[in-house]
Amino acid sequence: MSKRITILGSTGSIGRQSLDVIEHCAMEVAALTAHSSVELMEKQARQFHPELVVMTDEKAAADLKVRLADTDVNVLSGMEGLLEAAVIPSADTVITAVVGMVGLRPTLAAIKAGKRICLANKETLVCAGELVMAAAKREKAVILPVDSEHSALFQSLEGNKDRGEVKRLILTCSGGPFYGKTRKELENMTREDALRHPNWSMGAKITIDSATLMNKGLEVIEAMHLYDMPPEKVSIVVHRESIIHSLVEYCDNAMIAQLGAPDMRLPIQYALTWPKRVPGPSNPLDLWNCGPLTFGTPDLDTFKCLALALEAAKTGGTAGAILNGANEAAVAQFLAGKIRFLEIADRVEKAMAAVPVVQTPTLEDVLAADQAAREAAL
Repeated sequence: MSKRITILGSTGSIGRQSLDVIEHCAMEVAALTAHSSVELMEKQARQFHPELVVMTDEKAAADLKVRLADTDVNVLSGMEGLLEAAVIPSADTVITAVVGMVGLRPTLAAIKAGKRICLANKETLVCAGELVMAAAKREKAVILPVDSEHSALFQSLEGNKDRGEVKRLILTCSGGPFYGKTRKELENMTREDALRHPNWSMGAKITIDSATLMNKGLEVIEAMHLYDMPPEKVSIVVHRESIIHSLVEYCDNAMIAQLGAPDMRLPIQYALTWPKRVPGPSNPLDLWNCGPLTFGTPDLDTFKCLALALEAAKTGGTAGAILNGANEAAVAQFLAGKIRFLEIADRVEKAMAAVPVVQTPTLEDVLAADQAAREAAL
């Protein structure tokens, strides 16, 4: 069970909910990091009294240093500050809640330092899963999933001693705000349309990924690495209500699932308290009033991003880094109003065709693939 925690990305949705759990469970904070949300970071620093806070934006760090001059909180900046927060000696646990490839290097640093990793940054495994899992095995570091789907798989696998008994992992998918629509209907969908997720309150990038279904494709690759499963043993089912968070089907055709209200504080808390369970702040599930549960098949023709992600999962090597880098660049363009919704998948497809895949990559290969994919997508 965690006692003293660093949060990489404390001002985002996962970071804020993590602090809610930490406060409720009487844990302590060692370090907090963010990009540029100075006012919120100042508030968090004064409330939780970390030793260290980091702003990756240099100007924001300078501003925060002035704001916290009356405290004993150390303020650092940039990637070097992020890396220092990841390995701060007083922390036993690191929650990686930053968005995108920026989370890879600090996660590897935290693994090398022997921290418990509560992983909310799926890009880390999508882009460099082989490297990350090999490092965790070498350093005997524990990686616990924070995503609701992967936490559900983790919980449903806890009683399993022989992974050969697992027939498949089944990731549930809400379908996002555009489920059931045709490609023609998606042509004119705006930023605001795509950000209206039916069940979850999340950051802008992951919400767009949920609208394109790229998020579910990234989770397939993540599950392959977390649970050492081939792509053909990971399936997706559309479950609009987000009550069943994922399932494991065993060789005897029994299915074990984890259910709960759509509240990210539950998987966050379980990653922090595992192997124990304690009372927490998450909302209870009211089975008597949650309504009927439905299941459907994802539409790979309409939601091309998911099809591209499944292709990358089968290809392996740096294909995940290419997929993710191109997607990050394209989503940023969409959020900035520079491309249309369906062009996100087009940009990713273009990059995947243009950038060569390297099998058994080094960290340098992964970073190079990521950069090349971003350039190709733009």
